[in-house]
Amino acid sequence: MGADHGPPPRPMHLSRVSRRQALIATTALLAASAGRGQPRFPERPITLVVPFAPGGIADLTARAVGEALARSLGQPVVVDNQPGAGAIVASQRVARAVPDGHTLLLLSNANAVAMSLMKPPGPDPLTNFAPVSTLGSFDLGLFAAANGRFATLAAALDWARAHPGQLNIGSINVGSTQHLAAKLFDARAGIDALVVPYKGSPAVLTALRAGEIDIAVEILGPMLPQLQAGTVRALAVTGAQRHPLLPEVPTVAQAGVAGVQVASWNALAAPAGTPPAVLATLNQAVRDAVASPAVQQRLAPLGMRLGAGTPAELQALLGSEIQRWAAVIRAARITPE
Repeated sequence: MGADHGPPPRPMHLSRVSRRQALIATTALLAASAGRGQPRFPERPITLVVPFAPGGIADLTARAVGEALARSLGQPVVVDNQPGAGAIVASQRVARAVPDGHTLLLLSNANAVAMSLMKPPGPDPLTNFAPVSTLGSFDLGLFAAANGRFATLAAALDWARAHPGQLNIGSINVGSTQHLAAKLFDARAGIDALVVPYKGSPAVLTALRAGEIDIAVEILGPMLPQLQAGTVRALAVTGAQRHPLLPEVPTVAQAGVAGVQVASWNALAAPAGTPPAVLATLNQAVRDAVASPAVQQRLAPLGMRLGAGTPAELQALLGSEIQRWAAVIRAARITPE
């Protein structure tokens, strides 16, 4: 008889260990496969939809930031101008896009204004978009042609009150910050002016120099070269304080019209549902772009105060701006269009 070596090992114990090891190995394999299955972002060119015509400050901002984003992300950023309808056309396109970060919207005050000024208001910026980051803000000004009849805002107001309905004020498209500021100025000044909207900043400037309009309400940036060339004069700025680039120009309040404090801003957003990891990548890329010397050198001379932020900060800004402009529109008795 052979020696007694005791009972054989219990197969149940070994099978449990084997199953556990197999489960761990399978989980690791699936995780690795899932990681490999996640598409790299960005994997193709990014389209940045701009709700304004080429040549304006929003377009210039989009192109400067877009070029920096392209260098950072390794894919081209294509600017697609879709002006008109208070930014609704552009907003609808982005809101309906695949939420993968490859289609972005240049947000502005127009998106907040549209919620109270436009019927229908278009996509809700608080629910239809995923905020990425702010880009910066900038003041507006009231301008007259250098060879026009008005050397000061006071002179323009006196003439407008003596000639009701004859003062023409130009701005870019309906629903823009410039358009709303012109309407607000008309209401706060107690005059009966005609506010004429144009498709973009170049068209406003052309109309001003041709005498089609008496005053233009525009972002400072596009008008600075004209001021330097002596073709237009600044009557007032709409900020709470004088602008550092135009220290001799009074605010609208200093010129005699209270309650007209308007500044504009730009930001980037993606369609709602964009993955958090993609938003984080975009946010960091925007921060790098805004801080880059190339972008600073291109946009700071236009009067823009550059500044990126978190998605949460942009969401809070949108909420406050929607409420603020709703109150302004009610106080100015502006009828939704």
